Amino acid sequence: MLFPFTEEQRLLQRTLREFVAREVAPRAAAIDREERFPAETFARLGALGLLGIAIPKEYGGVGGDFLSAALAMEALAAGCASTALSFGAHAFLCAQNLYTFGNEVQRRRFLPALCTGEKIGAFALTEPDAGSDATSLKTTATREGNVYRLNGAKMFITNASVAGIFLVFARTAEDQISLFAVERDAPGITVGRPMEKLGMRGSPTCEVVFRETPVPVEHRLGEEGDGVHRMVEALNRERSLFSALPVGIAQAAFDAALAYSKDRAQFGRPIAQFQLIQEMLAEMATDLQAARLLTYQAAVLLDAGQGGPLAASHAKLYGGEMVMRVTNRAIQIFGGYGYIREFPVERLMRDARLISIGGGTAEIQKLIIARELLKSTEV
Repeated sequence: MLFPFTEEQRLLQRTLREFVAREVAPRAAAIDREERFPAETFARLGALGLLGIAIPKEYGGVGGDFLSAALAMEALAAGCASTALSFGAHAFLCAQNLYTFGNEVQRRRFLPALCTGEKIGAFALTEPDAGSDATSLKTTATREGNVYRLNGAKMFITNASVAGIFLVFARTAEDQISLFAVERDAPGITVGRPMEKLGMRGSPTCEVVFRETPVPVEHRLGEEGDGVHRMVEALNRERSLFSALPVGIAQAAFDAALAYSKDRAQFGRPIAQFQLIQEMLAEMATDLQAARLLTYQAAVLLDAGQGGPLAASHAKLYGGEMVMRVTNRAIQIFGGYGYIREFPVERLMRDARLISIGGGTAEIQKLIIARELLKSTEV
């Protein structure tokens, strides 16, 4: 193993696997079917300290490292991808960025409630006309004395319907973007109804509209106009840690397919004895391990202060493509049973499809990788 775990990380893995098997996985099918946010699971995650897994203890977190955060994401995703997605949006996109970019006053104001789960966090970057081209966002924050007036719309915001705190990117001048912490009870915020989606159906995704929403100047994170730098750093961290999401989904699909192939008999013997099934299992296992190693590498580099776009995009690109191959093969091994909702693999494939879209499409990751390679190569 290239990444020897500490005793604390091994304990975290064991504890989370037991927790997921007991409290997360048994609810996954119902959460998907009912399109319901798993509030009871979030309450337990808060009690366990996992909602602030990489936040220092003085702000209510547990002070873990980024590799531990990736392990937590992987374990949750193996049980319920919707739960893992909302966990990541809360713990990594909101709480972690608030800790990284906030000052001491902001940290002490917002982080304790996020770490306990008293308030759920959301990250509001994407807009109806600003997806892959995130810096073309149109939401504005106009300063009037000691407040900014926020106006605009955000689209596809994970956790929006349950969020108590939004991190919002807005334009403070024609050539400036800034980042703000916005509380849900501020006037002028309208959250749309959760969208009906192909997968990740237990993780609410909504449009959020701001109309003359007042935001105190002291809730701006960092200096006015440094939002693009914050955005790039946040996206690199997101892509590194969220790459554990497809690893967890793929692990669940592989485990289900392997167990089914041993149990399902055709032509007088288990289908696992047929070489074409063995080929699929071998390819799935190899694909999964490669994605896992890329993810752990990206997390370890974050911990070493060396995280950057190349490692993050490698992990995200490969993970998104890998999880579709693995879940597709899992359905093939299940045959007709894989196509019905009585078995989990069809849900896993639906959940997997988001990975190559959200947080930066596969095509954007390829452009980033090529750009980074060409920086050190003469053309």
